[in-house]
Amino acid sequence: MPSKKSSTSKKAPEAKDAATPAPKVSRAVHEGPFTLAIDIGGTGLKASVLDKKGKMTTERVRIDTPQPCTPKLLVDGIVGLGKQLTDLGQRWDRISVGFPGLIRHGIIHTAPNLGTEAFAGFDLRKALEARLGASVRAVNDADMQGLAAIKGKGVELVCTLGTGFGTALFNDGRLQVHLEVAHLPFRKGETYDQQLGDKARKAEGTKKWLKRVHEAIANMYTLTNYDHLAIGGGNAKHLEGEDLPKNITLVDNSAGILGGIRLWDERVGEV
Repeated sequence: MPSKKSSTSKKAPEAKDAATPAPKVSRAVHEGPFTLAIDIGGTGLKASVLDKKGKMTTERVRIDTPQPCTPKLLVDGIVGLGKQLTDLGQRWDRISVGFPGLIRHGIIHTAPNLGTEAFAGFDLRKALEARLGASVRAVNDADMQGLAAIKGKGVELVCTLGTGFGTALFNDGRLQVHLEVAHLPFRKGETYDQQLGDKARKAEGTKKWLKRVHEAIANMYTLTNYDHLAIGGGNAKHLEGEDLPKNITLVDNSAGILGGIRLWDERVGEV
């Protein structure tokens, strides 16, 4: 468990919705090591603590992502989430982070939805280790969600539909180098991110957006020849009831947290 000095911040953001009930703590017996899992999104920061089996010891805590966001505000927000959990009596031994952009060895290279200009070159791992007092592993947010969604056999692709469009590729359960497919040309001179992000869905309507999603799925199969595709993110719910092949499954949005446990599996590791 982090020390009192490293787990608090005078400027850490607090949850804005006062009507939201306090997260429930699981009454089950949990064994460590315990992992603080953090899902950084374009609109919200979410966190929970996982036991050694990957079960949440408490419901997720959440705050809005600072807008505009800076590295300092992001770290302050994450520290604030950590404080909420320690106030509930939760502790952790290590930390897993899913970040919406290209991140390698803890250093951010791109941050399309938060601002690449502000975040490029920022060592998120080092900053969080200093503030939270535990070892950190950090990957792209789709990669972390994928770790909870995959079956660990064959070529598996994970696509996330949220603020933007994310992908993660696995081979026999091992995370592959992250590819920024989201920023490749897709349709009408726009990228996958621009055509499939939440803004596009709201602007064009869900029906038209779904046609684009099916086109993107076909392209992803051509690109990877996947054995299994898992689709997650906040907008995956709009695919419920769609006629999808048997090798495509929809994943609950909680996977962005639950994948944090497998990030410490040496067979998976950081990329």
